[in-house]
Amino acid sequence: MTIPEFDLPESAPDVGLLRVLRDDGSTDPATDAGLPAATLLRAYREMRKLRLIDARMIVLQRQGRVGFYGACTGQEAVPIATGLVLQAQDWVFPALREQSVMLVRGFPLVQFIGQVFGNSADVLKGRQMPSHHSGRSVNQVSWSSCIGPQVPQAVGCAWAMKLKKVAGVSVGYCGDGATSQPDFHNAMNFAGVFKVPAIIVCQNNHWSISVPTSRQTASKTLAVKGRAYGVPSVRVDGNDLLAMHKVMSEAADRARNGGGPTFIEALTYRIGAHSTSDDPSRYRSDEEVASWQKKDPLDRLRKHLALLGLVDDASDVTLDNALSAEIAAAVNEVEAMPAPDRASLFDDVYAELPWNLREQRDELLRLPPAPMHN
Repeated sequence: MTIPEFDLPESAPDVGLLRVLRDDGSTDPATDAGLPAATLLRAYREMRKLRLIDARMIVLQRQGRVGFYGACTGQEAVPIATGLVLQAQDWVFPALREQSVMLVRGFPLVQFIGQVFGNSADVLKGRQMPSHHSGRSVNQVSWSSCIGPQVPQAVGCAWAMKLKKVAGVSVGYCGDGATSQPDFHNAMNFAGVFKVPAIIVCQNNHWSISVPTSRQTASKTLAVKGRAYGVPSVRVDGNDLLAMHKVMSEAADRARNGGGPTFIEALTYRIGAHSTSDDPSRYRSDEEVASWQKKDPLDRLRKHLALLGLVDDASDVTLDNALSAEIAAAVNEVEAMPAPDRASLFDDVYAELPWNLREQRDELLRLPPAPMHN
């Protein structure tokens, strides 16, 4: 018996690639939603800010002042577009490169950098490793470093909102490698069956650390995987801020209006290392990286804004100087702060601390603090 090939026309939204920005900085009128200048400039500012934060945190790690960092370089359009679209009641379940959604939604920069240092500026009290940001004030949940478990958590949150009739949206992120994990199957299946208000976003940056996408799936695209679960899916240029904003807005509107979940494959690329613990030169070529650097999302948005007359070289210098000063001031403030209070080790586990832990806490506090070593 000959098994027929699947008919996957390039015009299908989960096979083709939605773009708004053209290579020359103009937009496709068929897909351009016509974002106002204020939104475009806000997106540009947030993307440049994230690029500068990542560069500074990597320097701090190389100097031994922080222990670890996972940069978002080359993938900024995805989280920044998300932050611009979401509303206050929405929830975010990130993977490694979506922490900046918090900043767009108003999370303080000092507390954000405090999490990287893990000191008393950190709302997590130093209990998570860097780049695992979360904050209750902006409904962003921490992740565990394991591949994929945040996706069913996001769907569960959406299910709770549907049951409680809360007009919110839950966004769960994953990488391309996570689409081969059981957690992805569980999340997509539940989301499709129960029509929950969830947006599942896969940042397909072509590398699951050192494993290329071609080695972990035979699917023509990752977006087509949504078909089996009855989840409407779209494949979008993840380096196109306007395209990302468009698909995220449409998915959020569908979810809020009872239309159920959406699966988005954002085609992008990790320009830098997976993290400061990684050496990407061991598994990919410089030529591959160089080809994707030509598609840099920040450069593409800048070209569009310059075409509109909204930015120029002078305005970029002014913006970068202001952002660099803001980041430097936040780093200086955070680095001068002490470690979390020792007594906080016993917080947040029990509503009322049991007697044995009270005894342990009291014994700890009777001892002098351990000396700090540089």
